[in-house]
Amino acid sequence: MIRGLGPAALALALATSAGAHPANNCAETGRNRALVTAFAHRFYDLRDVRGAFDRYVAPGYIQHNPAIADGRDAAIAALSPMFSGRNAHFEVKRIIVDGPYAVIHLHGTSDAGPGGAVADIYRIAHGRIVEHWDVLEPIAPATVNPHPYF
Repeated sequence: MIRGLGPAALALALATSAGAHPANNCAETGRNRALVTAFAHRFYDLRDVRGAFDRYVAPGYIQHNPAIADGRDAAIAALSPMFSGRNAHFEVKRIIVDGPYAVIHLHGTSDAGPGGAVADIYRIAHGRIVEHWDVLEPIAPATVNPHPYF
């Protein structure tokens, strides 16, 4: 479990700012924001895992979650049972996009408990999501401040 996104956010900022041309980055960011927003809607709101992956994810998708194999079809097979079920609920809190990178920060819950805070990090190339990392943190029953996750 990784607590927070400090090092990941720093790495993302450095990777996207190194040598990027501002005008190109702005146009790329806009295109990628539209892509990731549409993906998030189909995946989290409509729970259409196959439709989201078939439309927005490259077949050779690289997966950094150690429990899921590389490839679009492997992701569909692993994620469909979890994300298609009616007892799971997902609330996208924010979508952050900079050039070829995007982060979807969300709250995932189920009937079984308070769920977790999730940051899905994507890399986009040629109009498709090509790579994914995730950071997951279970929601604790008690916290020392009133705003620990969102």
